[in-house]
Amino acid sequence: MIDIVLVDDEVYVTSSLAKTIPWAALGIRYVYEASSALEALALLEEHAIDIVVTDIAMPEMDGLALLQVIGERWPHIKSILLTGHSDFQYARKAVQLQAFDYILKPINDEEFIAILSGAIDALKDEWAQAEKLQQLQYSRKSDLAVLRGHLMMDLVLGRQLSRKTLQDKLAQYEIPLLPDKPTALMLVQLGRQFAHLDERSVSLMEFAIGNIAEESLGERFRVWHGKAPHEYLILLIQSHEDASPGAQYSAEGRKRRQMLLAERAKAFRANVSGYLRGDIAVVVSAWCQFPDEVGAAYRSALGTMFMIAHEEQHTIHYLEEQAGRSKSYVKSLESLYKPPTLITLLESKRWEAVREKIDEVFEDLTKSGYSREHLYEVYLALTNAYLYIAHRQGHYVTQIEALGIDFILDQTVVLSPERLRAWSDGALRKLEMELAQQEESAKSFIVKQVHEFVASNLSYDTTVKTIADRVFLHPVYLSKVFKAETGESLSDWIIGYKMERALYLLKATNKKIYEITSELGYQNPQYFSKTFKKYYGLTPQEFREQ
Repeated sequence: MIDIVLVDDEVYVTSSLAKTIPWAALGIRYVYEASSALEALALLEEHAIDIVVTDIAMPEMDGLALLQVIGERWPHIKSILLTGHSDFQYARKAVQLQAFDYILKPINDEEFIAILSGAIDALKDEWAQAEKLQQLQYSRKSDLAVLRGHLMMDLVLGRQLSRKTLQDKLAQYEIPLLPDKPTALMLVQLGRQFAHLDERSVSLMEFAIGNIAEESLGERFRVWHGKAPHEYLILLIQSHEDASPGAQYSAEGRKRRQMLLAERAKAFRANVSGYLRGDIAVVVSAWCQFPDEVGAAYRSALGTMFMIAHEEQHTIHYLEEQAGRSKSYVKSLESLYKPPTLITLLESKRWEAVREKIDEVFEDLTKSGYSREHLYEVYLALTNAYLYIAHRQGHYVTQIEALGIDFILDQTVVLSPERLRAWSDGALRKLEMELAQQEESAKSFIVKQVHEFVASNLSYDTTVKTIADRVFLHPVYLSKVFKAETGESLSDWIIGYKMERALYLLKATNKKIYEITSELGYQNPQYFSKTFKKYYGLTPQEFREQ
């Protein structure tokens, strides 16, 4: 509804308008009256006014001066001027001050109503455009969050992207990181104070922690936060300093960045505790090159996080001091990550090739000698691959747990290669069986979800995109699945379903056509009528009258 204020030092003018104009029929809720510009400003301070109708010639402050103040402080308000002066200078000044229109006294009610209706229509158009823009911005933010999450998942799981593809995605998704820059990976686990939260609350808490990280670190670092495959929060961090590549990776450069990061990380953890009343455990990787070394940094941080998972005291663990120390590598692990990677083989469901690759890893692991750390490396590489393919197939965490993947590491799994191999074979076997059984039923289940969602939300905007968001699929993929299962495009089916419902409502109820239009989610009755006629050869009114 719309609120209006009438301003004129001649009180009978505003009083007459207030009594004679059919305000309610025009969609006006409240009509306020003011006898001066100052009184009008007081009303504008107290109430959400949409339209101001003001005289020009008034003592103390005239209508043009009032218009100027309104334009500066409330630019959304539509202003209409009333005056007995026909001088063109007033009209020109009113145009400069962006008045909606100009009416000469004595006021003709029909002319006044016509001009007021125009102002109301202009307001409604602006509101509709603002709402549309807000929806587009919200939709874009939601899409960006999903796309950023997928890219984060790909990078930490070791997927290789061409440099151009990566740069394009970073720019399109508005991610502040730069390729080939020293990058630290921060892995964050929520403390026991958050253990009682449900899944939705945990997601909101992680979003809040990500925002706190940006505020705590953002002055000196670029920050990108997202969700890790193993249910932790990930922060990728780069310094704002623009030094040469040699200086960036020099001992002095690493030391300076590390000191600054330690200071900011401490503030980050303190801010989380202060704002959210809970502790977090943090593991900070050694500085690595983005994006090529992010996967290795993630596995290293994840292994440390597993080992400290049961610590009572949540602290910050830095892996930077380990950088530069001599390390021994198991040669077989290199074959696990070189193309074709385990993830690639799983994506193409080449199960025998997957087993051959795993056979090679465990054979070389046994021959080459190993440590507990090497077993952790194999375990993490395998779980990364299993989790990735399970997520790509649309399984939730509870379903993945049913496949035998333990998110809180069972310490007995990595006691020996034999135990780890037995676990890996069992998890792979269950994963293969689960995906084979659900590959067909998943598609029919998606179609069923679409049917149920559309049937329950006819009065809302049931577009392909809104349905895809509800079933957590890309709109293009959803359309392909739906057409493959039903033989009909999803958009055509939605229209057909609504038309069948419209036919039933016209036959079986006494609802007015505009009520049926709204019930079926159409904003424009003419468009609904045109669509109905396209389907049945008659307009809704013609169908009902026959």
